[in-house]
Amino acid sequence: MPPRFSIRILTLTALLCTGAAPAAALAHRALSPPPSIPTLRLPSDVTVQTAAPVMRTLARALLRQSDPARDRETRLDNRFRLLSVAGKPEQARATLAALRQLRLRRHAMQADARDLPFVILALARAHGPLSAPRFADAFHQVVTPLDNRTASLVVRAIDLNPVYYPFAERFRQALDTARKSSRLSVTDAIALVRAYQLYDAYLAFQQYARPLIDAEDARRYRIRKVQVKTHDGASISVLVVRPRNTHDKLPALLNFTIYADPRFSLSEARRSAANGYVGVEGYTRGKAHSPDRPVAYEHDGRDADAVIDWIARQPWSDGRVGMYGGSYEGFTQWAAAKHLPRALKALMPSVAAAPGIDVPMEGNVFQTFAYYWPLYTLTNKTVNNRMLTDQARWRRMQWRWYAEGKPYRDLPRIDGTPNPTFERWLDHPSYDGYWRSMIPYRKDFAKIDIPVLTTTGYYDGGQISALYYYRQQRRYAPNAESYLLIGPYDHVAGQRGTIDMLGEPRDVIDGYRIDPVAHIDLGALRYAWFDYVFKHGPKPAVLKSRVNFEVMGANTWRHTESIAAMHDEERRFFLRPARSPGSRHRLAATPRHDAVTPLTVDLAERDKQDPFTEFGRIVTRRIDRWNGLVFESAPFRHDVQFSGLFEGHFDVTANKRDFDFEVDLYEQRPDGRYVRLSYYMARASYVKDRTTRHLLTPGARTRLDFTAGRLTSRQLRKGSRLIAVLSVIKTPFAQINYGTGKDVSDERLADAGTPLKLLWHGDSALDIPLWRGAPPPASHLPPKHETP
Repeated sequence: MPPRFSIRILTLTALLCTGAAPAAALAHRALSPPPSIPTLRLPSDVTVQTAAPVMRTLARALLRQSDPARDRETRLDNRFRLLSVAGKPEQARATLAALRQLRLRRHAMQADARDLPFVILALARAHGPLSAPRFADAFHQVVTPLDNRTASLVVRAIDLNPVYYPFAERFRQALDTARKSSRLSVTDAIALVRAYQLYDAYLAFQQYARPLIDAEDARRYRIRKVQVKTHDGASISVLVVRPRNTHDKLPALLNFTIYADPRFSLSEARRSAANGYVGVEGYTRGKAHSPDRPVAYEHDGRDADAVIDWIARQPWSDGRVGMYGGSYEGFTQWAAAKHLPRALKALMPSVAAAPGIDVPMEGNVFQTFAYYWPLYTLTNKTVNNRMLTDQARWRRMQWRWYAEGKPYRDLPRIDGTPNPTFERWLDHPSYDGYWRSMIPYRKDFAKIDIPVLTTTGYYDGGQISALYYYRQQRRYAPNAESYLLIGPYDHVAGQRGTIDMLGEPRDVIDGYRIDPVAHIDLGALRYAWFDYVFKHGPKPAVLKSRVNFEVMGANTWRHTESIAAMHDEERRFFLRPARSPGSRHRLAATPRHDAVTPLTVDLAERDKQDPFTEFGRIVTRRIDRWNGLVFESAPFRHDVQFSGLFEGHFDVTANKRDFDFEVDLYEQRPDGRYVRLSYYMARASYVKDRTTRHLLTPGARTRLDFTAGRLTSRQLRKGSRLIAVLSVIKTPFAQINYGTGKDVSDERLADAGTPLKLLWHGDSALDIPLWRGAPPPASHLPPKHETP
């Protein structure tokens, strides 16, 4: 399974900060087992519900041990959690106070709000067992004096949705693992207690916090739910949150979403109101309290346009609206902008989806990760979390379809549940008028001349769509104030930054420890951006030029006027066959026009499975070469940056009328490990034009010229090699193109015929964007923003 199919399945995880051993102890630990708690044996019958006394005993034992964490901040964080579980709330408060002072001195993200929920708990438990009156007293003591900005972050951290932050399940998993150990290392035991502390804390928040949050909201904000009528008579549910501390007319920030999660929507609107805006949440027609039938994508642009017009007519509005949000909510911004609402003055789309470009198909190849999404979003008035969490069901469906070789269009029958939205999508395999009606297309972008800040990540599965919008606006409206910010982020970090809802930093993304400079709070950047546009505030410091990107491995930001300016050389590597059997094929500086590198894939074969096991990780010990060819370059003689978009110029002969392929690029470091860089995937018949299918002539040479839709920037060290894997797409996780020339959704295993045979000719090449020169002055410190 190539990287493409592993990074598009979204998962939300909380990171345990257990740290590493001090340097002075490394030599000793190499010769002896890690410190452990040999006297503790977890009872075999201990459960999540009965774990409290066992965890208290373990926490007290750990307080007598030396914490192996290297960093003082991590040691303080561990200690306050151990003290909390050990039943020592006063000492926990004192440790928390020291921890907060340290984080404030270090200018840690959201340091003013972080940990305050746990201060509330420590205060509530200081004088006896936890109770509603004691929790209420502590809540008011901590939250009431706070300004709106800080209070909104504290309330958000308390009021988490357990579907996305399942602390009970995480503790259960940690407990099951610990029960299987004869003894626990100190690090593992601390991790277990941390998991329990979060479970215990959020159990208390769920029990006591809701009425207090409601009362605090009523004191600080005016909250209203309304129905807005569209031009065709549909009803759109809208939530409006206005700050009580002003009577001025204000600009509004609109998040238009299909994810009608009341808790999250209120959190977002509250935060906008806390930052001096009117916070507005609008929902796709048919969602929330709208009586209409929910429909994804098709009406959102016109409906958001109607909501924007409604906002501008309200007495509390100053007539200006900005839009923000990620993924689907990035799509709705561009969908609204297509209709040119007069009041829409700025956008901040993050990891924006583009229907027909990256979902539900990419390169005109339909992706099965999108199958369950309509059932998750369209089968009730909120979101159907059962569909989101039942990943075992979708895996069974995918593997059954793959094994039986049925048409892709039969997926709903295999699953046993109607999925009319997915079936409607399959009726549009080209990027036709159905898809083009949803978002700006070509010259539509020329009229969108408002400021736009796009954020995405190198490892965001939807980066291709975020860059599509950015590049199209730059092409057709070159004078618009448009910025791109990108770094080593995934789909979540590309819209939230490297900080979670608890205020905890994410140091590791998909197994890759990000550079310190890459840490960023995109929530804070959101309000800095809109303050710049609407309130004459300073331009955010990180936006030094049009394209702002972090160079992985160099711990620095670079800033250029265009994507093309990210590199100063396009180095061409030609595909050359291996010199001898068993060796790798080559990425060579010169072509061999008479050379051919063959690839044969039996599309009917189902007995073998991809042996690769490191799916979804950025740094791996091996690469996935399933159904593919591996090409390697000579080692780089000097340090060089891979920065920008790569291109492909392939000359290929196929024995069928079509095939689907993928190109995956890696750095192979001198130590032998691989770092995932970028990839491109497409249906060969659509490489020339995603709107029109051009079938191949079997046995004739075909030219495939493309520019990848995903960029990256990484410092390649001397001795590293560039690795390219050129593979045919044949997995349970996407359509299988059997090459008949029929609609691929209607093809079946019986259409496979003879194996697919491809001949990659010697003038086929990859153009790799490299930066060799001395970079311009770079940002060596994380971008600073006041944390709203």
